[in-house]
This record gives sequence, structure tokens and C-alpha cells, in this order.
Amino acid sequence: MTFQVRLPNIPELAEAADASDTEGCIQCQMGSKLVLFITGHCHWMCDYCPLSENRREIDFMYANERRIEIGDWGAVIEEGRAMNATGAGITGGDPVMVRERVLEACRVLKAEFGNDFHLHMYTSIPFKTEWAVEFAEAGLDEIRFHFLDLKAEKYRETMAACVESGMLTGVEIPVEPDKADELMELLETMRGMAVQFLNLNELEITVGNHDNMEVRGFNLSTEITAGAAGSSELSIRMRDRVMAAAIGAPDAEDGKVRERYPYHLKFCTATYKDSGQLRRRFLRRGENTISPHEILTEDGTLVFGAIDCLPEDAEGWLDEIHEQTSLPRRFMFWDEDNGRIELPLVMAEELSEVIDAPIALVEVHPTHERMEMTVVYLNVASGEN
Repeated sequence: MTFQVRLPNIPELAEAADASDTEGCIQCQMGSKLVLFITGHCHWMCDYCPLSENRREIDFMYANERRIEIGDWGAVIEEGRAMNATGAGITGGDPVMVRERVLEACRVLKAEFGNDFHLHMYTSIPFKTEWAVEFAEAGLDEIRFHFLDLKAEKYRETMAACVESGMLTGVEIPVEPDKADELMELLETMRGMAVQFLNLNELEITVGNHDNMEVRGFNLSTEITAGAAGSSELSIRMRDRVMAAAIGAPDAEDGKVRERYPYHLKFCTATYKDSGQLRRRFLRRGENTISPHEILTEDGTLVFGAIDCLPEDAEGWLDEIHEQTSLPRRFMFWDEDNGRIELPLVMAEELSEVIDAPIALVEVHPTHERMEMTVVYLNVASGEN
């Protein structure tokens, strides 16, 4: 008996990282960056904020999808090792709201994983210039500023201090479809600032911002992406203007030949963030944590068979399966929390024809919580459940 699992279709992904992309972007695209959500607190109430209600304005931490108690750096390190992380992206909320915690995180991670462990951070706060040296000395390699209301001037001194401290310094903003004039002007304003890169993100419509986006008249661009209609097109216009200037070509819109922009521009789509970076991070964690009885799918999920079992029967059933099938014990696992014996799917298929107990195909995310995605029972015994 053979079962096929219908897994999500993955759209075409963007091209691999460009050589001129920042190290933070390259590692994110590899799926090798630990996502350290260090606080949900933020000064601002941006109407396009994608955070869900269970993260917004709440002071706690996540390492990837794993909830972490504040200050439990051991758990953060454990999660980093579970995915063989090469760096961490520190995000929120706004991390600068908990500056001392950020500094501690940087020091701990660098001490544990080494100086090559790349750290970048997002903030929308034009903080005191003297803090730049503190962040750099703690080990922060790269910093990305979110210009609130696209107002660049108030960030000028802080960004200059960040560049002076040795941190790679840039801007990362969502591209709002109704802000075309302001965004095009921002390209010119940034010529006179200490900025080394500009990352444009396709504006996403999420559960956390859906009502606000509806008020502004934004709709999804397609049924398979969270991107807002018009955001991608405007991002590409901005990217094309910078690329044309880089080679001395006339701009496609107004025919002007502009001087080369002194910073690198990158555009990241919502689809790529969801189906590219996340999937690769799941694949990476799955490769590092997979058990002998599991199969890692191309979508980064883990698949195995499971036999429902009472705790008092578990040891006897494990022994019997081993004796009757010669399946090594290392290919079986007693999951006490879910009350089941996990084993290879192919063996579960065979046993489903001879054992009365409910036997299922199970698909989980390779995260710390191992959230179940699919449970398909393979035998008649489950039909009564």
C-alpha cells in the first residue's frame, strides 16, 4: 500500500543572491540565519505592521518559531545549533527598545559561535550617536533602518555614526504602492547620506494589518502571495532606475541619465520571503535534526508513520515490532506527549494491514514545537475516531 502526500506548491523562486548583496541578505537567502525576535515592543503604530496580535506590543522573545523566556540564552544557542546557523537577524517590534538585551544577545552569540557569526539588526529609531559604537563593539555587523513616514533627515547623524563605527549600514522599507513620488524622491535624498544599501520589501497584507490595508484600498496582487497589488511593480521601477544609472543608461520612465547611486539596491518579494527563505531555513533545520525514522520533504517538512499506543503498552509494542520485523530500535521512537510510536512510513504502511491500532502518516514542521501539518490514517481502525 502506497500513500502520496499532497504538499504545498512552491512558486518559482527569485534568483540566487547577488554578489553585491549584504552578508545578512545572502545568509537569509541560504536559510542559515537564526531569526531572533527580541521584543514585541515598538514606539510606533505603523498601519502596515505585519505582526500578529500575539506578538505585537508584548515583551517576550522567539528564536525562529520557538518561544523563549527573556534572558534564556541557552535556549537561543540550542536553536542556533539545531539549524547550524551562520548568523542571526535581530528583529521585533523594535530591538532598540531593549538595547541592553540586544547588546547582551550580541555578546553571547559571538562568544558561543565565534566572530564570523554574522549579526544584523532592524530598527526604526534614530538613536543616540554614541550607541553606535556600543552596538559595534558588542558584535553587531550590520544595521538596517526603517524610515518612519519615509522621513530620512532625522536618521542622518545616527546612520553616519553607524558607518563610522564599522557597521554595514543601510535602509530597509516596505514599498507602499501609494507612495510612488515619495519613494522615487527618497532615492535622490539618500545620495547625500551615509548609507551603503537599500533593501525594498514587497508590502505584505497579513492577518495583523489586513483591516488597515483594506482601508487604504490595497488588495492582494495574486491568490498565491501576500504581496499588495502595485508594490512589486513600484519596487521594480525603483530598481530599474538605480540599475540604469549604474551603467549610464537613460531612465526607462523619463529618459534622464542619472549619476550612479552610491548604494546597492535589492528588492525582495513576499513570495520569496515566504517560500524561499522560510523553506530553506526549515530544510536546514530538518537536515540537522532529522531522526532515523523520518523523511525530509522538498518543502522542509518531516514525514513518518505513527501507531497510537497507551503508555503502559509502549515498551512491549516496541519489543514486539522489533522482534517481528527486525526493525532496529533506533528507527522507532516513543512520543510520550502524543501517545504514539513513531517509525518509518514504509513500515507503518505494512503494519497497517495487520495491526488493529490506529496507524497514521504524520507530517510536521521541523521546528522545536514540531507543529503537525498533516495526519492521514492508513487503516480502518481510525475510521471510528
